[in-house]
Amino acid sequence: MNERRLKQKRRVITDHCDFLSFPTAEFSIGKPFRSSVRRFLSHHTHLTLPSSLSPTLVTWQMLLQLKSFDGELGLSSTKMALDIIEENVIRTRSSIYCIQCRLFGWSEHPVCRKRYHFIIRADSSEPFQRPCSRCANPVQLTEASRCKCCNSAITINEIEDWLYLQIEYNNTHLLHGVVHSNGYGHLLTLNGREGGSKFLSGSDIMGFWDRLCVALSVRKVGVMDFSRKFGLEYRLLHAITNGCSWYGNWGYEFGTGSYALTQDVYQKAVKTLSSLPLPSLLVQGRGARTRLQSVIFLYQSLATTALETIQDLFCFLLTFISKPHKILMTKTSQEHPSTNTCNVLCAWTRNDVEKVQQAIVEVLLALGASKEENWVSWRALKGAVSKGAASLDLVDYGLKHLGGKLAPNGMVVFSRCNPISNAVEFRLGLLSNALDGSSAISSHPSEEQVISDFRFLIDSIVCPDKMASNAPQIVRKLVADSVTKILDCKQFVKDYKPEKVAAGLHPAIRLWCSVELSDQPRDPPTPPPELIILRVNATLDDLKSAVTSVFQEVYVMYKKFQAEKLPEFGSVDDSYTLKFLLGTSGSVRIQGTCPTKYGLSRFRMEKGTEAWKVDCPCGAKNDDGERMLECENCGVWQHNRCTGIDDSDDIPLHFVCLRCIDSNDIMCVCACPSPLDLFLL
Repeated sequence: MNERRLKQKRRVITDHCDFLSFPTAEFSIGKPFRSSVRRFLSHHTHLTLPSSLSPTLVTWQMLLQLKSFDGELGLSSTKMALDIIEENVIRTRSSIYCIQCRLFGWSEHPVCRKRYHFIIRADSSEPFQRPCSRCANPVQLTEASRCKCCNSAITINEIEDWLYLQIEYNNTHLLHGVVHSNGYGHLLTLNGREGGSKFLSGSDIMGFWDRLCVALSVRKVGVMDFSRKFGLEYRLLHAITNGCSWYGNWGYEFGTGSYALTQDVYQKAVKTLSSLPLPSLLVQGRGARTRLQSVIFLYQSLATTALETIQDLFCFLLTFISKPHKILMTKTSQEHPSTNTCNVLCAWTRNDVEKVQQAIVEVLLALGASKEENWVSWRALKGAVSKGAASLDLVDYGLKHLGGKLAPNGMVVFSRCNPISNAVEFRLGLLSNALDGSSAISSHPSEEQVISDFRFLIDSIVCPDKMASNAPQIVRKLVADSVTKILDCKQFVKDYKPEKVAAGLHPAIRLWCSVELSDQPRDPPTPPPELIILRVNATLDDLKSAVTSVFQEVYVMYKKFQAEKLPEFGSVDDSYTLKFLLGTSGSVRIQGTCPTKYGLSRFRMEKGTEAWKVDCPCGAKNDDGERMLECENCGVWQHNRCTGIDDSDDIPLHFVCLRCIDSNDIMCVCACPSPLDLFLL
């Protein structure tokens, strides 16, 4: 008996799906999210907390494995748990409204009945656990939870408290995505190695989330991009190097911009910044070379291709940090004395390069640079040999490939990056020291130095508050405007287009049905179309019944909804065969009624019932997540920044917008107020 149980246990473990490949594309069956998620839960998860224990938050769990190869231990496997929490919106203790929907333009969707939370916790332990309130010992949350240490029972309220801590904004999760029952979702949290993940990179987690959304027929997912890398705003850095946000690698595109920014404005700012020539930032007089110039010149000297723009420079640095062996591969092959032939296609002959390099070696000999402490900078050597050279570019080329050059008396040229000044320096040393490995011919910057230099370049080039002052004013303004516009665009959306997946599946009638309420002509909710799948010989009555059932299932407000007619087709008998009327695919508009009794009116829209108006001078008409002020006179909301108040400033006790001031339409004004007093009453 024990042996049999052991074998069963082993079989379950080996059946865990691979995190890096699950779910596969074959899982998607072309059904809408509301059906796909039920199928997923029944096929791949086990119930951990049933509705009898937590009627508001029903939870499932799926165990995944991450295979990795360790040189010493061989193939190893790490288990992690995907927790799925089904939130009943009617009974929830959280807000029934979705702030994220408001930010992504989905605020007029009716409130959905359910929200599905997909979570990978940082600890990723198999069971749900929480500390015992009495002794703090970890207790597994089950229907009969008791602390093994002090035998105290865990109450339902304690379990629900812990669950709400998981689904409310928790930035420690490796992954937290939520999808409404209508298939619209939000990626709330994603943390890779920099965010505390021990085994998974951000790309690993994002790839899993993307495959999961495809498998579940999710319709659209929005994400607020606050990602950071090396302590920098990654949406800015990635836009410069790749032309899009990091989420764009998985098909996320510009959604909505803050301050009424459009996609065209965003793309123009990205193009302007990434294509900015480096020489425009390096204007200098006759003084000493600045640190900015030294750092840029250092990496230009290390690159095998020309670094001409900000994009070229930042791409090189990112590659240098993540894959230094690729950057240095060509350099290393040239550093060995026997292979340094300078056989590189260029504008000069081999003899031209050899002549310049020989002149540089003679300068090193004359300066006594054969001692370890006698390093000579690139700039000094260039100045010493430039008069006799055909061009300064030829001198730079010769210096770039000087490391490993043979010199008289058994000497060879060594090169290094000075960690203090960032200057590239050269000296002569014994060839025997290079061959036996006691001295490296070239010493490249460490990863720590490259990251430090990268941060310095970000501050000096694209940080408006810290930009180098030696750049021309027009360039500084151009950079500052472009950076501000890129950083003001945080909302990115992916449209998974599930209708394309459904198009090539087994024969059936697939209709995207839009619903209109004939009994609510004013300010009606606007639910997105729902996919209805019927048998090929279905009738019009079957369609009405299916639409009624689906909208009642998906939306709280539609509890009493009844589909009645197709307004575009007039009076058609309910027994009419549907495919002869509409075909087997397409879209159709259906009219119906929906009594708003029973307190259902508060579920009309995700934006809530509060009526408030945004009308900012920047052009914004909707909430975009930025800080705003309400005019005490007209009740209109405007951005802090657009009213001249910095986000870091304290909010004034009283505020009246300029529109009311200019129109003299102020209800109560102090005697002889100044313009500033009117602005901040």
